[in-house]
Amino acid sequence: MRFTQYYLDCLSQASYLIADDTTGQAVVVDPRRDVAEYLADAREHGLTIVGIINTHFHADFLSGHLELARETGAWIGYGAAAKPEFEVRSLEDGERISLGDVTLEIMATPGHTPESISVLVYEHADDEVAYGVLTGDALFIGDVGRPDLLASIGVTAEELGRMLYDSVQNKLMGLPDEVRVFPAHGAGSACGKNLSTEKQSTIGEQRRFNYACTPMSEEAFLEVVTEGQPSAPSYFVYNATLNKAERSIRDTDATIPALTDDQVEEALAAGAVLVDAREQQEFAAGHLKGSISIPTDGRLAETVGTVLEPDQQFVILASEEEAQETAVRFHRIGFDHVLGYVSDPEGYLLARQEQVEHSSRLTVAQIEDICESEHVQLLDIRNVGELASGAIPGSRHLPLAELRGRLDELDRERPVVLYCAGGWRSNVGASVLRAEGFTDVSDIIGGFNAWALTHALAS
Repeated sequence: MRFTQYYLDCLSQASYLIADDTTGQAVVVDPRRDVAEYLADAREHGLTIVGIINTHFHADFLSGHLELARETGAWIGYGAAAKPEFEVRSLEDGERISLGDVTLEIMATPGHTPESISVLVYEHADDEVAYGVLTGDALFIGDVGRPDLLASIGVTAEELGRMLYDSVQNKLMGLPDEVRVFPAHGAGSACGKNLSTEKQSTIGEQRRFNYACTPMSEEAFLEVVTEGQPSAPSYFVYNATLNKAERSIRDTDATIPALTDDQVEEALAAGAVLVDAREQQEFAAGHLKGSISIPTDGRLAETVGTVLEPDQQFVILASEEEAQETAVRFHRIGFDHVLGYVSDPEGYLLARQEQVEHSSRLTVAQIEDICESEHVQLLDIRNVGELASGAIPGSRHLPLAELRGRLDELDRERPVVLYCAGGWRSNVGASVLRAEGFTDVSDIIGGFNAWALTHALAS
């Protein structure tokens, strides 16, 4: 058996290739949209990708099933409850898929979504105990999939939560302790609240250490699983809907063009958004007014989907290499209207000094008086689960995922200071407010972590 996990740190997303080396048949599970790596690995090892399985309609990224099927001719499989717009192989609970001696078995595990499945992987067809189980978003390392994401499109969190209880407590926890657990997401994903940084575990470890896997009543499970979930990025419903659709297919070798200064000016005049993907220190030192800072060194794709809209057009300001990588991350969440990139970022900004502004970034020492001032609006833009570690006195909680939708709650005439955990998200949030016309905006360097450490050392 050949078993490969592919992990994207930017989206905390895992996909898998399982193959039988004897027959050369392979299946890819939960592929991302840029599928070149799966194809390259298959060629290198003499494999034929015969099937593509999605454990559910993903909300946080655009699955690459259509791209991979076009390149390979493989069938696309979903759980039997899934009803996409394109032709699929409907995978029934208990169905077995033979790749040779290596065998996959489908387990219906609804709850995160109604159509969610897990995939048991047997190294040998007659093995009594599975090598592992690909749990999709039903079971994570240290957590379970949140059941509230579809509440806005016809399925209640309570209905899904009761399904999830059965899937986790009875089906998945009914597997032997030694079965390895391979989830679709890790720490940082908004698909749960307590995901581990570990990339794999076992059923036994989750039975002992995962808060949602310990024996409990259905009501207790519902309460503990739904409490403290982060605000869902606005693009989640868009991606979940698009993953059901017969959408456009992206070429595996697609790139974005370098734009001349005149082309950039024309695009911005027509309403395109300039996304500055440079490091936050470079952005702070000088950036084009109205541009949005989303650096490539963080969770760029998820953040793009949180603070921007999929129907907008975009121009990237970054080096060529970073611009191409940024465009790939845009496409991973279906934000396909990237017009190109600024070919000479430094020269472009130097030629437009009258349009360049600097970011106000404050140290912890500089904000001590601000904390006591009623005139300043101090915003904590972390997720709700992060508040357990404390907050800066005088701050108001307004998660980054909700910032653009709640601008009317802020006073544009008063200064605004933002902070997050370490300073990356607050830099993004501050750029959003400036682009929306707020004139006195700062963020805190090092965020809450720096503030907490300073006060711990002082006490």
